[in-house]
Amino acid sequence: MKLFSILRFVSGASMRHYSLLFASTLLMVSTLFMPFTVSAEMAAEVDNTEKLKQALAKVMPSVKTTKISATPIEGLYEVIVGSQVVYMSVDARYMIEGDLHDLQTRKNVTETAKSTIRLAAIEKLGVSKMLVYKPKKVESTITVVTDIDCPYCRRLHDEVPDYMKNNIQVRYIFMPLKGASDMKKTISVWCADDQQLALDIAKAGGEVEEKTCDNPIAEHLKLARELGVRGTPAIILEDGQMLPGYVPVNKMLAELRK
Repeated sequence: MKLFSILRFVSGASMRHYSLLFASTLLMVSTLFMPFTVSAEMAAEVDNTEKLKQALAKVMPSVKTTKISATPIEGLYEVIVGSQVVYMSVDARYMIEGDLHDLQTRKNVTETAKSTIRLAAIEKLGVSKMLVYKPKKVESTITVVTDIDCPYCRRLHDEVPDYMKNNIQVRYIFMPLKGASDMKKTISVWCADDQQLALDIAKAGGEVEEKTCDNPIAEHLKLARELGVRGTPAIILEDGQMLPGYVPVNKMLAELRK
């Protein structure tokens, strides 16, 4: 009995030893091959994006892509052309327009790409070419595409003092939509000795002294179109998200403090 017990113990110990040894060896081998697997996947993605780029050059030679990248869907690639985001197959035969949503995470995948485009375009314009209302302490910033005469733009502007009290910087980009007279008024505001005072008067419906000078208003219009703004106001948050239309200041503060 004692001999049998000893043999059983030795046999069990040996099995445990070999099991542990096998598991350790398997882990080591899988770890060694993992980088090669990841590298192969990355190489395949790079190869496919290059194939799509070449296919696009043949199918749509006038289109200049800004960026091509893989999506979570196998065989479908995100293509950025200027401010536009579309999805295409590797051979550039099929194209999908519209937003791509991940229903599991509730995330708008396309919006992430568009936000990056918006922030890059706004940064390219530069703060020096915006009309800025800046509090003593800046905790957040909103960039507003505005038209002087639109009613909801005026309502938002009436709340600028509330934004200042809450340490929110407001940066204006102009999109004059009502023809030559609107453009003339916007340029006069920009060229005024006191831009903020001139804008306050114009937004309240008052008359602003007509002036001309070198100004970025044409650049503002171009940027607004690149951002996909179809009406004013349009509010761009610090993460690049765009909120079309007027948002009351209390709701905006809640959004910024999430």
